[in-house]
Amino acid sequence: MDAELVLTAAVDADTQEQEDELLALNSIFGSEEFVRDESRSAGEIRVCAELPADFTVVLKEGESLRQYQLSFLPPLLLTFELPEDYPSSSAPSFSLTCSWLTDTQLSALAAQLTDLYLATGGAVVLFSWVQFLKEDTLRFLDIYSVLELPSDEPLYDSPDLNAPLSEAAAPSQAPSTSDWGGADSMEAERTLRTSGNNHPSTVAGVSKHLQYAPSDRSDRGEVSNDGGAAAWSIHSRESPQNGNPASLTPSQTLLSQLLIWNAARTHNAFSATVFDCGVCFVGFLGSDCIQLPECGHVFCKACLTKFCQLQITEGNVKGVTCPEADCSATPAPSQVRCLVGEELFSRYDRLLLQSTLDSMADVVYCPRRFCGLAVIFERSSAAAQCSVCGFAFCVTCRKNFHGTEGCPKKSITKIQEAEADLPQSQEGLMGLWEDYASGSKKRQRLLERRYGRAVMQGTVGECLSEDWISSNSKNCPHCFWKIEKNGGCNMMMCTQCGQRFCWVCLTRLPTSRPGKHFDGSACSQYQ
Repeated sequence: MDAELVLTAAVDADTQEQEDELLALNSIFGSEEFVRDESRSAGEIRVCAELPADFTVVLKEGESLRQYQLSFLPPLLLTFELPEDYPSSSAPSFSLTCSWLTDTQLSALAAQLTDLYLATGGAVVLFSWVQFLKEDTLRFLDIYSVLELPSDEPLYDSPDLNAPLSEAAAPSQAPSTSDWGGADSMEAERTLRTSGNNHPSTVAGVSKHLQYAPSDRSDRGEVSNDGGAAAWSIHSRESPQNGNPASLTPSQTLLSQLLIWNAARTHNAFSATVFDCGVCFVGFLGSDCIQLPECGHVFCKACLTKFCQLQITEGNVKGVTCPEADCSATPAPSQVRCLVGEELFSRYDRLLLQSTLDSMADVVYCPRRFCGLAVIFERSSAAAQCSVCGFAFCVTCRKNFHGTEGCPKKSITKIQEAEADLPQSQEGLMGLWEDYASGSKKRQRLLERRYGRAVMQGTVGECLSEDWISSNSKNCPHCFWKIEKNGGCNMMMCTQCGQRFCWVCLTRLPTSRPGKHFDGSACSQYQ
């Protein structure tokens, strides 16, 4: 009877310690790191190993060597189940899953976790395991600053480390994307399972694992099996490569996934960090900032937006650079689009292309007025041919190509060259005039050199005025004076000759009762 009471008290004490430990883990880690199985004393923990500065991942491919610096690696997945006599007599049953460690390395980690439990003398150990995996994994495996990926590893199906923790062990779980960085499910997973009661946890989709089944423990928590040696049973089977590009080897696939994971986690870390804007010197979270990829300088979105909008509006697209003094780095096009919106970005894209073409000595423009597209020519030749309309012309006089004997006109004036290059569409002329009218003085001088000052100040404006008048006015049916309707009803009176007429059909209206025209007519007086 006394033995039963002692056993019951021990079981109750173990149960209470398990509950206290799980509650502590739940309060320490977030839902993305720890998930508890409420139906039993079990759960899952994701542990990200801490990396030293300038940590590099290396992949050897024959004679070539690919290496990348990483700040984050995918986590180790620790799945555990607590037996009834834990922590007094038995260690937790657990499995370790990781995409970038070999089976031998996982075996060494699992053995060390078991040793850590034995060293406690029957105390709770899960938090100590997590701290060890987080702080000492790389050092324990003699990985200091370089992680060499095996170049001949087979590719296996694996559990999705990006899925929620509670779903990672679900059978037939399909790969998914989650807040853990947005990367695809990690391939080439290796899982090591160890159990204190020969009842390992199950992790879905694992095609290769090491199962650790030590013998029964004595009351002192020791492991004994054939003189203290642990028995390791290795099982392996191959699985088809589902959904993997045929052009990538397993190691290349793993490397790409490590890079995707690192990029996603780096973005998350940047978003949660406070930076001082280099323009207004106010602190902002990274989620409200932009970091230029070339130089690494950080600015708040508001300041960088105003800076880019001003430069683009003035036509100074070459000035869309880093606002930092003496820094010529430029933001990425995607960053400019995000900052200024589609309308200004369209102008930026057009002006940037135009500016680039203007600076190229081997680019001329097709002299046909309905075409006017850029043409690349050989500088050793005087001939060019438009790839769109097929027109072959002399690059000196812009006339039909007249052979190789030399052009009688050795030069051509800027106005003549400009007249051939003027846009022929209404939209093109509007864009050119807007660029000239709102551009900086430097931009205006550049356009004047290309199209001619007289053309920019006279011809373009006149063309636009004529087109606008033609589109927004009608002729008086009596004296043919151009009239604009800016409001009111459709009964009009010409200010030149005094004739009343219908704006819709241009019918002359009588002096008496002119509104009778709209009664029972197809013309409406007020629409």
